[in-house]
Amino acid sequence: DASGKDGLVTKLFKYCGPVSVSVKSFKKPTPEEYAHDFLWRVHQHTPKKGQIQVFIRSHYEDILVPTVEGFYPKDFLEERYDRINEFEQLVQHNGTTILKFFLHVSQEEQEKRLRERLLVKEKYWKHNDGDWETREKFDQYMKVYESILSRCNLVPWQIVPADSNTQ
Repeated sequence: DASGKDGLVTKLFKYCGPVSVSVKSFKKPTPEEYAHDFLWRVHQHTPKKGQIQVFIRSHYEDILVPTVEGFYPKDFLEERYDRINEFEQLVQHNGTTILKFFLHVSQEEQEKRLRERLLVKEKYWKHNDGDWETREKFDQYMKVYESILSRCNLVPWQIVPADSNTQ
């Protein structure tokens, strides 16, 4: 967390018309979403032809969080890598161009930004006590991210250093 995803999307698309751009931020799955396969909620937000769809967080979170938190057996999660690759191939086959960006923020910068959320009044709305617990598992999360970046790369990733988000 605290890599600057929302701010980047706001700055990047401020000159686009709202008719052609949609943004979907995937949070914890709802009970309805849990009742379906893990890609169901993502598939319904793939863009129509001529549209731009931005995902803030996405189906990769359905590998990341369950792996680190131990929600499912390893073999169950292993299959998700293949399903994601198949899903992305399907979306591309239907004419959608996929661009994937990983905003990498260092552990030190993440701590600084999380502290700002506590100390700077205008940023307090972003504060979540749970971010500190998650941060304690930073190395575990980075290890799973590395796996995702290397195994779900039929569409190549762009790794963007995000310690400086002032540009």
